[in-house]
Amino acid sequence: MSSTADPRHRHGDGACREGRVGARIRHLVLALMAAVAAPMVAAQAPLQTVARVDLDRYTGRWHEIATIPAFFQRKCVRDTEALYRRGDDGQIVVVNSCTRADGGREDIEGRARIVDPVSNARLEVSFVHVLGTWWFVFGGDYVVIGLDPDYRWALVAHPSRKYGWILARTPSLPATLLAELGGRLAAQGYDPCAFVLTPQQDGPPPAPRLCDIAVPR
Repeated sequence: MSSTADPRHRHGDGACREGRVGARIRHLVLALMAAVAAPMVAAQAPLQTVARVDLDRYTGRWHEIATIPAFFQRKCVRDTEALYRRGDDGQIVVVNSCTRADGGREDIEGRARIVDPVSNARLEVSFVHVLGTWWFVFGGDYVVIGLDPDYRWALVAHPSRKYGWILARTPSLPATLLAELGGRLAAQGYDPCAFVLTPQQDGPPPAPRLCDIAVPR
């Protein structure tokens, strides 16, 4: 008998080896994907909303205290406000306004609708109005993750953490409270340093970023 193995056996052994190597590579790729995805999943953990928003108390005028700069607010340099009121169709009328660099006012009207009627803390907002209809498919999420018991301030978030707002009934909030709100945002997966304080008519903010707030001792 020849000492040379049957070529079919050699081919079979090679196929087995290739199969084992391929399996190892697949396992390695999956492990790497899991390692990369883990922090992303953690960063995108579901937002924890407040238990309940009383819409009648929530409506009215809110001042923007701090925000993550976004392209749709690029014209705003100070005095950014939001005015909410109940609409006849059951939706919330939204009017956002701010002061431009030239001193003029910029206004835009939209609509908000409730996504979670149990808490009223999850809404969708749209500023696209075509053919008599507000197109929420082009809207954005509006999630209330913090709310003062007396409705003096609110934390509004977006699931992506790319957008966020600190709102208040007054144009400013105490530094100690701002620092506390920064901690609440951090607990929900936000970077407080991403929030820029909004200049107001009565003067510049106490610091450029939320994380730069100096808390009095």
